[in-house]
Amino acid sequence: MKQVLRYAVAVSEGVLAILGSGETAPGMTKIHRRLFKSIADLRAVNIDTSYGFQLNVPQMSQKLEEYFQTSLHVDVTTLHFPSFDNASEVERALFKRRVRESNYVFAGPGSPTYALAQWAPLHFEDDLQAVLGVGGTICISSAASLTLGAFTAPIYEIYKVGDLTPVWRPGLNVLGAFGLNCAVIPHFDNAEGRNYDTRYCYLGEPRLLELETQLPDDVATLGVDEHTAVTFDFATDELRVEGRSNAYWRHGTDVRVLANGSTLPLEDLRNAPTHRPADVSAAAVEADDSPLALADLAARGGPAGINAIARLVELASTGQVDRGAPTALIEGIIGA
Repeated sequence: MKQVLRYAVAVSEGVLAILGSGETAPGMTKIHRRLFKSIADLRAVNIDTSYGFQLNVPQMSQKLEEYFQTSLHVDVTTLHFPSFDNASEVERALFKRRVRESNYVFAGPGSPTYALAQWAPLHFEDDLQAVLGVGGTICISSAASLTLGAFTAPIYEIYKVGDLTPVWRPGLNVLGAFGLNCAVIPHFDNAEGRNYDTRYCYLGEPRLLELETQLPDDVATLGVDEHTAVTFDFATDELRVEGRSNAYWRHGTDVRVLANGSTLPLEDLRNAPTHRPADVSAAAVEADDSPLALADLAARGGPAGINAIARLVELASTGQVDRGAPTALIEGIIGA
């Protein structure tokens, strides 16, 4: 008798879209438009971390903001978080809060391993799952999309630096929480090399096959062709492929083509999910964000205290703390 496996899959009403490339190309505008269409009271942000090491960060952010404004008539605010190490604990907590307060999160070009190095110690996967958990939309393209799986391929290190013994980096595994244990590879049908193999996000077939032999048995590879979107609708528990080409679910010797225009149940692909516990420190702040309650949390220290200080900074910067609050806050912290 066939064994029925039951998975602790995260509950969500949100949408996660992975774009293989071309996030600002004309052909992908309809993808963004469809994603925006279902969002009321839009609060959209662009995360600059994946290209935060570049010298043209302001220009990159401006280009992305102008694309959304010109092509989609949507205002997108860039959240600047280029470095985990160079940010204070309050800055980290404030960044996480602002991500969670948005309902459309975009991240795209740059270096996957650089982004991963900043996001992993931040437990950024918790924030992305929080956005999805309240019905928000996440759109991740190109380099940033490689961080979403259980493992991340070191693309720059292999293609640009020349690492001849490549190994996977542990990924954020956002998809694993929904029962989709995989490594994401965008630019899957890249042909820029013309007379040499640059498929599979510039890895080429021999290197991809070598990396795939390192994956655990319960981890697949999700390949997404360029100018193609794979959209996970967790409310309907379905996957949709649209855009120019296809996506691929590779598990061992089995390769399943997820054809352009097709929709399929996520249950068809589920393999070995993991489910992270909720961020208790963030929940404590949300439970009561009155100034005195936040002061009490801040005085106690720890993750909840850092989140409380970030919330106080946010309240102060938006004018939501009245004139008598500073004295009360100071007395609350000293007296706690």
